[in-house]
Amino acid sequence: MTTGVLPDETADPFATARQVADAVLFEGYVLYPYRASAAKNRLRWQFGVLVPPAWGTDSAEHSFQRTECLMEPRSGARLSAELRFLHAQRRTVQRLCPDGGFETVEELELPDRVLVPWDEGAEERVTLEADVSKLTGEGVTVPFTRPAREETEQVHDAEGRLVGRLVRRCAQLDGRVRLTATAIDGPYATLRLTATVENTSGWEPDAAGADRTAALPHCLVGAHLLLGLSAGSFLSMTDPPEWARSAVAACRNEHAWPVLAGADGRSDVLLSAPIILEDHPAIAPESPGALYDALEIDEILALRTAALTDQEKREARGTDPRAAEVIELADTMPPEVLERLHGAVRALREVTGPGPAAPDALEPDVPGLRPDTPWWDPESDRSVDPVRDRITVDGRSVGAGSRVLLRPGRRRTDAQDLFLQGRTAQVEAVLHDVDGGVHLAVTVEGDPGVDIRREQGRFLYFQPDEIAPLEDA
Repeated sequence: MTTGVLPDETADPFATARQVADAVLFEGYVLYPYRASAAKNRLRWQFGVLVPPAWGTDSAEHSFQRTECLMEPRSGARLSAELRFLHAQRRTVQRLCPDGGFETVEELELPDRVLVPWDEGAEERVTLEADVSKLTGEGVTVPFTRPAREETEQVHDAEGRLVGRLVRRCAQLDGRVRLTATAIDGPYATLRLTATVENTSGWEPDAAGADRTAALPHCLVGAHLLLGLSAGSFLSMTDPPEWARSAVAACRNEHAWPVLAGADGRSDVLLSAPIILEDHPAIAPESPGALYDALEIDEILALRTAALTDQEKREARGTDPRAAEVIELADTMPPEVLERLHGAVRALREVTGPGPAAPDALEPDVPGLRPDTPWWDPESDRSVDPVRDRITVDGRSVGAGSRVLLRPGRRRTDAQDLFLQGRTAQVEAVLHDVDGGVHLAVTVEGDPGVDIRREQGRFLYFQPDEIAPLEDA
């Protein structure tokens, strides 16, 4: 999404937060290479999908989201809420027959695009506003319905002749939003706000069963909630004041996570999303537009999209109007815009006094320093030697050549290492990082590629408490 125009917070308090909410709403909407035929685009919409209750009982997905947070409203404050989600509409492609009728086809060739069947996402909003004083007790509940509908769009060729049509169908969708508030014990007038979003659609799979594709038109896709106070503030759920920590810990958030999202660090707006974010998330100003693949890097996506073949681009343009916009964006991006995606410095340290001396100014006899050697080069610090250094583990000396038993801890981020539980390995080096930590580079015994790993220096790394010394061979 483009961020060149600053949003008007006075006219719309959600304007800034909605930029990030758009990225959440359309995350995974259509993935590179932006063609319906791509395997990754056949299982779509993984975030914030609220399914009909009857479908949720037999699947791993849920029919509701629950958000709990703390707020400090001032007298007379009003709470605004905006639920946003996508309503899947099923698009079929039909060709014009000689008799004037239409027949459903798998694709319709046009000079600039290839139209294919596809599930489009229609953006939906449910808004409500209430006095905070009315939220205690039963609170406020707002049911909503999106009726079934069918629309057709005529398709013409380059000469303007009618060649077919697109038929879009939406299923009925029902849901409700419920807001309640309760006072909490503490030194300030603080309320715990509970906001629940539910899919109440009565759709059920038929007797023969139905897959997720059949359920999607009855789902709230990418569901998230924007909350705003007219007077007062929300408390951060990740960095609350000390007096509120226990109350924050008692809040129960299910299938959504609330973060502060007001402009300029304000705390009167909250975004509760199915993706975990930090307080005051923001779209990078360098981003040239929506790529619908926010877990990737804009520069890589733009370059790879521009490199698609003409036929692949025709298929992408026919997949979806939003996919067509991505192709157009990549094809017309000026070099200076693309260069901005390569990297940016977000903050610089203010220099208030003389900095450290330049390497050339260092005395040549300073021990341990070689101005002509970068700090990341092992030769820059002769006090450590990965090959000769040894450490003590369970009272035994361990270093290069030692045999160890691997027992990776659960805190490791690489789940693949857990498959090495109980395997034996040989230590290749003892490494010290700049934070004072120690890491053991190892090769697994019995690995047929161990010689190549040693030659290339591609080792596995474990901390001392994740190995047990064995007798050396």
